[in-house]
Amino acid sequence: MTYQTDLKLFIDGAWRAGEGRDCHAVVNPATAATIAELPLATEADLDEALAAAHKAFPGWRDTPVEQRSAMLRKVGKHLKENAKEIGALLTQEQGKPVKEAVGEVYGAASMFDWYAEEIKRDYGRTLVRPVGQRSIVQHQAVGVVATFTPWNFPIYLLAKKVAAALAAGCTVISKPPEETPACTLAVAKAVEAAGIPQGVFQLVHGVPDMVSRHLIGSAIVRKVSFTGSVPVGKHLMKLASENLQRLTLELGGHAPVLVFDDVDLDKTLDMLVPQKFRNAGQVCVSPTRFTVHEKIYDDFVKGFAERTAKVQMGDGMNDDTQMGPLANARRPEAIEKLVEDARSKGAKILAGGERGGNGFFYKPTLIADASLDTDIMNQEPFGPVAVARPFSDLDDALEQANRLPFGLAAFAFTNDLKTANILGDRLEAGMVGINSFAISAADAPFGGVKDSGFGSEGGKEGLRTYQVAKAIHMG
Repeated sequence: MTYQTDLKLFIDGAWRAGEGRDCHAVVNPATAATIAELPLATEADLDEALAAAHKAFPGWRDTPVEQRSAMLRKVGKHLKENAKEIGALLTQEQGKPVKEAVGEVYGAASMFDWYAEEIKRDYGRTLVRPVGQRSIVQHQAVGVVATFTPWNFPIYLLAKKVAAALAAGCTVISKPPEETPACTLAVAKAVEAAGIPQGVFQLVHGVPDMVSRHLIGSAIVRKVSFTGSVPVGKHLMKLASENLQRLTLELGGHAPVLVFDDVDLDKTLDMLVPQKFRNAGQVCVSPTRFTVHEKIYDDFVKGFAERTAKVQMGDGMNDDTQMGPLANARRPEAIEKLVEDARSKGAKILAGGERGGNGFFYKPTLIADASLDTDIMNQEPFGPVAVARPFSDLDDALEQANRLPFGLAAFAFTNDLKTANILGDRLEAGMVGINSFAISAADAPFGGVKDSGFGSEGGKEGLRTYQVAKAIHMG
């Protein structure tokens, strides 16, 4: 199968039956131009999806594991074979550099590949009992699953949920973001091409509040998985309580980065700056609050500012672009307010600090010496802004890192083994990177603590969230 990389033709071809419906304008964030109209689902459409998922569940649950595994492998293979074309669709819709977009497609494929094999090792256990008795524990699919995913990594985050759920034997209704319909449809096409039966995996696009209320309000749905903001996550949790649905919530963060004075500063900065501006800072685990030992603080902000000023901003389809636009018109406005608040309270803007380009661009920005009462020190910026402050000792660093109600990811850079061990134990986050930003992998759990949510995607833990444990006792 080949992909039409003209996004408008791709979407129009997929939704010809959508004429006369309410539509959402799909915009290229690099130009702010509308490139397609996406028909939105009605409540009747959602009822059809629920009925289809409910009907398909028993057959998919009972499909032998080897067959399920083989089909998931085919999904991954299809994504990899079409990664270049799918990546181009993603960049046109979301804005990230096309090299990052293609990498995201490969990351999505890795989720299907890993769960295709992990489900073969989903062993239960036999309990110790007297002769003639047996007690066993099995893992069984929870049922129909509803997933809700955001626009910052629309393919990868979708795959993270769907691959585990399908491997477990669940049927899935996914609501991806309306901003990125073509690239998420490409995942659905990969599932279809792999021979997975109709009704097992479905995509629905629609008004977010209506779709979430309708799907979560149905007793057919037994599990909800959401990636997004803290307020929306709390809202969905209340909705899910009515039907006692299982929940996985991966919510906002505000990742601290602790930099100690024993590091190679130039080498560390060469790691930090590209990570900060990856996907224009629109990453749930983006390093944002840089807390730096006071002995190297001045050199740190000087080197960070110099590197920040050299980041090439532009259309993600251009090969030399290092940072693309923000994903929608709301983001530059939000970033601008945070930067101006910090400036008004005495913070120093050492790089960037303004919009740029014709689309939804905001220049890579470094803010130094921001006081703790600034909005940006307390609210996740979700954009290309780094904030730096000094610390005096380990206790001070940990106090600054753990002061917020968020706990998704935290990072630290030190060459002292004892310090690294203490940081791993005492940083309040679901994931900690020590001298590394590689904290997301198919075989590792991904999730937060405190207001950043609960439950995990990825790894064995991700599979378990789509299963129930059943104990069977035989006398």
